Amino acid sequence: MVSRSLARPAWANTTVLGGDLTAAISELKASGDGELQVHGSAVLVQWLLQHDLVDELHLITIPIVVGQGRRLSPDSRPDIAVEVLESRSDSKGAIIQVYRPTGRPEYPSI
Repeated sequence: MVSRSLARPAWANTTVLGGDLTAAISELKASGDGELQVHGSAVLVQWLLQHDLVDELHLITIPIVVGQGRRLSPDSRPDIAVEVLESRSDSKGAIIQVYRPTGRPEYPSI
């Protein structure tokens, strides 16, 4: 769990990360003790992408058009190239896509 203010979580087997997040997350990833997941925090996902700490990105697109909401990547962040690992849809029309970040994209010159 990443938090600026929480010191002791209410959940068992939970570690709160603070301070130097890049070092803490890199250490967790290097330990190989399971997978790290982010659920419902676009701000944390943006930060992890910016710091090249994402191995896979699982996106679920629900077939609803909304007129507002938070972007996954704000205008001020650099572009990130991704490789499609998997793409499927469920019986209700939701699309599940799995991507692997591959660095900064190269654009053809015109």
